[in-house]
Amino acid sequence: MLINTPETVVPDALRGMALAHPELTVDVEGQVVVRRDAPVAGKVALVSGGGSGHEPLHAGFVGHGMLDAAACGHIFTSPVPDQMARAAAAVDSGRGVLFVVKNYTGDRMNFAMAAELAEDEGIQVASVLVDDDVAVTDSTYTAGRRGTGATLFVEKIAGAAAEEGAPLDRVEAIARRVNEASRSFGVALTACTTPAKGSPTFDLPPGELELGVGIHGEPGRERRPMMTSAEIADYAVDAVLTDRPPTGPVLLLVNGAGATPLLELYGFAAEVHRVLAAREVAVARTLVGDYVTSLDMAGASVTVCQVDEELLRLWDAPVRTPALRWGR
Repeated sequence: MLINTPETVVPDALRGMALAHPELTVDVEGQVVVRRDAPVAGKVALVSGGGSGHEPLHAGFVGHGMLDAAACGHIFTSPVPDQMARAAAAVDSGRGVLFVVKNYTGDRMNFAMAAELAEDEGIQVASVLVDDDVAVTDSTYTAGRRGTGATLFVEKIAGAAAEEGAPLDRVEAIARRVNEASRSFGVALTACTTPAKGSPTFDLPPGELELGVGIHGEPGRERRPMMTSAEIADYAVDAVLTDRPPTGPVLLLVNGAGATPLLELYGFAAEVHRVLAAREVAVARTLVGDYVTSLDMAGASVTVCQVDEELLRLWDAPVRTPALRWGR
């Protein structure tokens, strides 16, 4: 691995992020990333966070049109409540803070405690839970469905609403709409390796894949011998559409798990479009790339979010973050 030590991998990455992105304020020791112009007067602030190892989620989505701050935990480990409370205090303009929380036990518990700490300081806090993964109902880290690719949709669309000056209850409602309209399914071709362990986190023999894998390498629905890109697209899209058949146009995220080249991801995106077209699902926008990763895992996930005119307008609104930028 291209690291110094497992113990310093997160602060080392944050030091590099600070140097590469002067538009951010990076607290390396406290592991909190804040947009430099925060707090933005008259604006609801969005705060998210989670274990490191999923980059660019979440710190890479801090900036105009998305998050105001992100708390970075250790690898695959939730940030502690103090980090999240500090992030909220740094970005609150007096109009309240929305916590975007992926459905993992540690994240839910620590964000709930952080909300209490922030409210003790007079900060109004609302929280939205992201639980879009249709692969399994319960898993190693969760009670209920896991939060995965829809996190990007929630942060982008709710972030745009906040940037327009929407009040906290409105931003919260939009974030909930996006989560409810989103479904995801992931596939692993290899296991990921954490810096501390130095070896694969689970056993996936060569020539096999895990259908429905979680972003920490949690088990999915089943293992099968390696399938073609077309076959994987058939399976993944069917799982997503069976759970929530769209009745209108959708946003599509074809997300890399961290070690799959764009050459393969674009080819997979073409197959996903083929399946959606055959199912008469109109795709309004497509995003392809590494956005919610699992360290060095090879694989991909598909996220579909049904949108109306308002959600699509907010998706298209200007955004400028290290990992996502357009229109500005």
